[in-house]
Amino acid sequence: MATAPFDFAPLFPADLPAPAARWTGLAKYSFVGGNNDADQVPVEGLTDAATAVLEREGRTLATYGLASGPQGYRPLREFLVAKLQRDAAIRCTADDILIVSGSLQALDLVNQTLLSRGDTVIVEQETYQGALTRLARLGVNAVGIPLDHEGMRIDALASALSDLKRRNIRPKYIYTIPTVQNPTGTIMPEARRTELLKLSQEHGVPIFEDDCYADLIWDGRRPPAIHALASGGGVIHIGSFSKSIAPALRVGFIVAPWEMLSRMLALKTDAGSGALEQMVLAEYCRPHFTTHVPELTRALRAKLDTLMEALNAQFGTSAEFEAPKGGIFLWVKLPDNVDTLRLYQAALAAGVSINPGPEWSTNRGYSGSRLRLCFASPSHAQIREGVAVLAEVCRKEFGVPARIANVEKARG
Repeated sequence: MATAPFDFAPLFPADLPAPAARWTGLAKYSFVGGNNDADQVPVEGLTDAATAVLEREGRTLATYGLASGPQGYRPLREFLVAKLQRDAAIRCTADDILIVSGSLQALDLVNQTLLSRGDTVIVEQETYQGALTRLARLGVNAVGIPLDHEGMRIDALASALSDLKRRNIRPKYIYTIPTVQNPTGTIMPEARRTELLKLSQEHGVPIFEDDCYADLIWDGRRPPAIHALASGGGVIHIGSFSKSIAPALRVGFIVAPWEMLSRMLALKTDAGSGALEQMVLAEYCRPHFTTHVPELTRALRAKLDTLMEALNAQFGTSAEFEAPKGGIFLWVKLPDNVDTLRLYQAALAAGVSINPGPEWSTNRGYSGSRLRLCFASPSHAQIREGVAVLAEVCRKEFGVPARIANVEKARG
């Protein structure tokens, strides 16, 4: 006898997030997410590394943590010690590093360690959607600080900190993506990093530095990490291999004082992040990382050029943007009458997926006509075709771009 399906709905707690939609595949022209260039995944090198490390150390998979302890595979942490000093001027030891399952787990662990419902944090006005959604879910107030071409504006930060102090509110942290900011692609210069640190110390608010895109700089040069400039240990630094090697590996890391790491370890109850991924990355990265990343960034820069050319050709002066200094995203401003939340739906129906600006900002009015485009994943042909389809949707739904602007821009 057939029975009715069991109804789980009455058992769900009231604060459960909305249900996820079923996966239906990527759009034909996908400009969303942090996906990278499939052609630049070092498949052969990773295959060789997997074979070598499994033959040498495969039996250690029988032990949780590979006998390296709960902070992660020690050879990978030792690789990071050398990499962080070389690239970011961070001086640390392997014991100052915790390997995590991507930067998203790093965000969760820091938040679980520091935040309670009703707390306040400071973020960049335009910032990573994953950070904003987590803060909203936790019931935390996010104060957005406007950006300019050099990242978070220090004058606006100083004003916000002073205002919060007058109201007896001490923010739990200042979250920043200073090196290839997401979504704007800016890089905060060293002088501004020093000013940020000074404000942090004056107000007793730690800095939460997200450096996940820092490897993808076109000229390969970057300022020292904020963590490297701090002498008092008031900076939590996170990074990832998702953008430099492959996002599906889900390997990230946290650099923090033991006072913080010990608390996060107590919350990291997953019996350790994926061990095989850590082993393969350590084996591959030691000899190949410094040659792989420049090849990747050259390919990404070429795709960015294709995207900017396509936007200029299809939108003319209707699409405004500043070329990012690295990374995989372009932050685009369309005319004020364009609602990119509406555009998202219409474009998706036409086979183009975009990230609407309000999802990446604390100021929905400012970001309402903005969108984020990921240029790393689609091919050059898909970029050109997808932008053409997007422009046609904008013409139909919002009356832009004006074709005369395209003609005049092309002649200029």
